[in-house]
Amino acid sequence: MATTTATITIASTDLLSDEIALTSSATLTGAGNSTGILNTSGLSRKTVSGSHAQYTLFDGTDYTADKAHKLYLKNISTTASEYFLVTINSEDIGRLYAGDWALIPWSAHDADNDIKIDPSANDMTLEYMLFVD
Repeated sequence: MATTTATITIASTDLLSDEIALTSSATLTGAGNSTGILNTSGLSRKTVSGSHAQYTLFDGTDYTADKAHKLYLKNISTTASEYFLVTINSEDIGRLYAGDWALIPWSAHDADNDIKIDPSANDMTLEYMLFVD
């Protein structure tokens, strides 16, 4: 069984009146069980060249529905104003600005659940990986 652990640390000395230091870890497992996620798309990068336009990163019909898929995304840009708009099922999830990253669950229940990325500028690079249940 594969074991994949995701850990996040959030720390700040000036966000609140007291310091904050939060760390949380989770072992990525399959839907409704304790078996580790066994597959991944592999770590990849996509660079948008030419005119920027929305594109499909993952097609919902290519994956089994209602599983415990996890999506990792990172905007590699160093230009503060550049972002990727992340959309699932025609709903804007949010923007990943320069250096931002996300790890989100994804249920590929039908073709409407495609993961789409819309870069704000040309020549931007997105790092991504899908952990597949």
